[in-house]
Amino acid sequence: MLAPTRDAYLEMTSQGRRTPLRRRIPADLDTPVSAYLKLMPQGAVFLLESVEQGIQVGRYSFIGVGPCTEIRLEDDLAVTSRDGEEATAQVDRADLFAPVRAALAEFADLEGEGLPAPFAGAVGNIAYDAVRHFERVPLPEAGWVDDLPDYRFVIPTTLAVFDHVKCEIELLTMPANGGGEKAYDEAAARIDELLAALGAPLPPLPDPAAPPDGAPAGPEFNMTQDEYERMVRDAKEHILEGDCFQIVVSQCLRGPTRAHPFQIYRALRILNPSPYMFYMDHGDVQVVGSSPEVLVKLDGRRVSLCPIAGTRPRGEDPAADLALERELLADEKERAEHVMLVDLGRNDLGRVCEIGSVETEAFMSIERYSHVMHIVSRVAGDLRPGVDMYDVLRASFPAGTVSGAPKIRAMQLISELEG
Repeated sequence: MLAPTRDAYLEMTSQGRRTPLRRRIPADLDTPVSAYLKLMPQGAVFLLESVEQGIQVGRYSFIGVGPCTEIRLEDDLAVTSRDGEEATAQVDRADLFAPVRAALAEFADLEGEGLPAPFAGAVGNIAYDAVRHFERVPLPEAGWVDDLPDYRFVIPTTLAVFDHVKCEIELLTMPANGGGEKAYDEAAARIDELLAALGAPLPPLPDPAAPPDGAPAGPEFNMTQDEYERMVRDAKEHILEGDCFQIVVSQCLRGPTRAHPFQIYRALRILNPSPYMFYMDHGDVQVVGSSPEVLVKLDGRRVSLCPIAGTRPRGEDPAADLALERELLADEKERAEHVMLVDLGRNDLGRVCEIGSVETEAFMSIERYSHVMHIVSRVAGDLRPGVDMYDVLRASFPAGTVSGAPKIRAMQLISELEG
């Protein structure tokens, strides 16, 4: 049954209130993957899933469906796309997420309505190199992915929410601004379209584009093995000289594929089920990932992050698993690295939290996943007045596990070494 009814909706809008239309249906014959495939022709733009500690499926999965408002940052220029039109604006580095904040302000009246978190929210990705907007970190020389925006977010008009406990899907869609009978009828028709798509047979994946002529037959790296080893040696010298405690250098890998990007996501979610799995389709670029680690989480005014450092494979049986856990917790190097990242997390939260509120709520516990176990801690604090979620993101980005410590100096050296 569609809720609210037309009369109830018109009554609400006459009072200046807005609400999405909602409809629940059984989901015992579908999975998030099959539903996403069915909704791809309808404009599906992201799939968010979770497997807790590698073994237990999270309660909710989310599928965002367009049309969407898209906000992307290209150098210092923000481009906002909506309904086929684009608007550009210069961005002040002191408020880099102002375009996202402005786009979300349209939905501020829906806060506190008990809506699922991704609805009326922004879902997207931020490039590592966006850090140059936050801190004094130079960009390395031109690389393979320089054409990607520094960030890219979408705000979908429609959301499909999987409740794995109740085995149901809830469809939510926002009527057009202004309300009225026409807006209600168009939103109701949109939900009917999605219901028809979910009830249809599973469609085949569209054929991916063939690799361009002259593309290498196999994967290639952006540096040779000798260059990579020299970079690691140079990083170790900086550590010995006291410039840093840890530097996370990396290299890029690319190669042609005839697999559809969603097939790659399907393989990843099977091989590496994780608490944070995502597939994002930006049209020209698809972003796929599976991670055990949250960068930062804001719940009300409580902000937390969970440093992860220290890894061992899973044992063949419970006894071997326990032995590996004990070995991991006794490893001096793993413990030192973990403590360093906990301190880094406390420093990050100290930039945005009330003085004296930052605490380590859990320290060096073991979390098990499908193939590995990690040492995990939890650091939390109370957000101080005048600070919002955008400030939290700036203070914690990027994670210490992909940069180093001290973070800013480590990133400066990364730019120098990788450039």
